[in-house]
Parts: sequence; C-alpha cells; structure tokens
Amino acid sequence: MDGLGQSRLVAVLSLFTSGGTLLCCALPAMLVTVGAGAALSSLVSTVPQLIWLSEHKEAIFLSAGAMLAIAGLLQWRARSLPCPIDPVLAAACTRTRVFSFRVYVLLLALFLVGGFFAFVAPLLG
Repeated sequence: MDGLGQSRLVAVLSLFTSGGTLLCCALPAMLVTVGAGAALSSLVSTVPQLIWLSEHKEAIFLSAGAMLAIAGLLQWRARSLPCPIDPVLAAACTRTRVFSFRVYVLLLALFLVGGFFAFVAPLLG
C-alpha cells in the first residue's frame, strides 16, 4: 500500500473511531442533559450495541487517540510535500490539504467533546 493509501486508511479509521467516541459517551450525555432520557432509552433498546460501546469506552478512546495521533503525524508530514506544477492540479492539491486539515480539526473536536462527557463530566456531577 502506497503512502496515499495509508493516509486515506488512517483518515477513515480516525473518522470512525472519533464517531465512536461520540456515540458511546457524548450522545447519551447530551440526550439526558436536554431532558430526552426517554429518547435515550428508546435508542438503547433499538440499538443495544451502544451499551457495549459505553462499557468499552477506554479501549475506544485509546484506539481513537492512536488513530488521531497517526493522522496528525501524516498531516504534519504532508504539509511540506510539493504539489504538481500544473496550476489546476496545484489548486486541487491546496484545496485538498485545507479540507483535510479542517476535517482533522473537526475530528479532534469530536474526540475532545466525547472525552469530556466520558471522563470529565461524571466527575463534576
């Protein structure tokens, strides 16, 4: 697998693991906070896998953090790679880098929100 394929694989895994942190921790906490406990109960009875995610949140956060760290390293390495000389391809290369960085920042934010609700919020209550 070439470097681009590895980068895409890490980006996709980062997306799914960060989404998993939201499903296990942030979504249930948000529903309870806004008074939608009945909706959470209905959601858990419909999708019982959410319980499994909550029970294994440490492993989920560890794998998500590892994927995000690898994705961040790949982002850092790719920042100085040359873009093609062709103006159209160079513009596409620049747009892709900006989009990729924005997605990475969004994933970090999702990870931090999920981490807050999983580990910090229970200590405050």
